[in-house]
Amino acid sequence: MEHSLLQELIQKIIIESERLLPVYMANEADKVIANGNCAICIIDKDGMIYGKMYGSNTIRARESFRVAWTKASQVHITGLKTGEFEKLAFNNEVDETKFGIQRPDYIGWVGGQPLVLKDGTCLSVGFSGFRGEMDLEIVCRALELAEKNS
Repeated sequence: MEHSLLQELIQKIIIESERLLPVYMANEADKVIANGNCAICIIDKDGMIYGKMYGSNTIRARESFRVAWTKASQVHITGLKTGEFEKLAFNNEVDETKFGIQRPDYIGWVGGQPLVLKDGTCLSVGFSGFRGEMDLEIVCRALELAEKNS
């Protein structure tokens, strides 16, 4: 995908993620985690990093971004969802040494995933601030909305 079009789509993903936050904040189990102070981090194939911190508590949002970046960067390195990579590594199903991430540095939490766009472009995405399954869902829904409106 042309770089300017990719940047535009990434911005739409970030905007759509923000629009979805009130829906997920309605669930008390998600609201109590970070109270809407969450973050998204997107890394393209060239290593360009895009992101946004949401919410009014900048310290909490900063921590969410740190986690989102860790998730996204692990996906960028491994090509696998966070949580899945760890399972494979701990079960000796992948040669973890080829990735260069030391075991204490695995994120382990769900919420990082590779996203494949309609044209086959792959983005490494991390989201943090809700339950891990919801972090994944927010990004998938945001991508769907962003591509639909492109």
